[in-house]
Amino acid sequence: MPPSTLAKRVTLTFDNGPTPGVTDDVLDVLAERYLQAIFFVVANRVDGDAARDLLTRMVRDGHQVGNHSLSHGPPLGELCAQDSIAEIDTAYRRLREFTGERFLFRPWGTDGQLGRRCLNPTAVDYLIAGKHTCVMWNSVPRDWEDPIGWVDRALADVAAHPHTVTVIHDLPTGAMRELPRFLDELERAGVAVSSELPEDCLPIIDGRVVSSVDHLMPL
Repeated sequence: MPPSTLAKRVTLTFDNGPTPGVTDDVLDVLAERYLQAIFFVVANRVDGDAARDLLTRMVRDGHQVGNHSLSHGPPLGELCAQDSIAEIDTAYRRLREFTGERFLFRPWGTDGQLGRRCLNPTAVDYLIAGKHTCVMWNSVPRDWEDPIGWVDRALADVAAHPHTVTVIHDLPTGAMRELPRFLDELERAGVAVSSELPEDCLPIIDGRVVSSVDHLMPL
């Protein structure tokens, strides 16, 4: 088995932005290290010129932009069909010019938990019909409530998985000041930062359901 197959990998994903004054610094850190990430954007945060400039820079720097809903309000598992479409489709239409040809969608739950509040049948049907890819995760180090200690939890998750999809947030909590330290530790441990996504975090790929989503929907 070639060494590259054995190497641990991390995909960096940033949720809930963009945030002018924070996302800028994240992009600077990534650019300095020639790293690429995926930014799951809340569409109602991109109305101003500063926020749209950040999305333009993301694309220019080679990052991927994904749909993380219109408002990041109640999770899809609590919404009716009409509100579900508004959260996903309205956001997608606002973000379409930045998304490229692969339409990445990330649902949201409560405190990052994977559970029955993340999706619903209407959302799944929409993702299938539009050939979208649903991106889940296997690491939520809770940077929003522990702006310093999240790094240690993230590193523990990396140690536990061959390919970790880490969810952190480009929000004004101070947590992103620790991003260089996290990246330094990954480099020291020989962990590669990848823009690819492991299939076990992708229940829907380009509109194809490749693994069960039943556990992510209400009973």
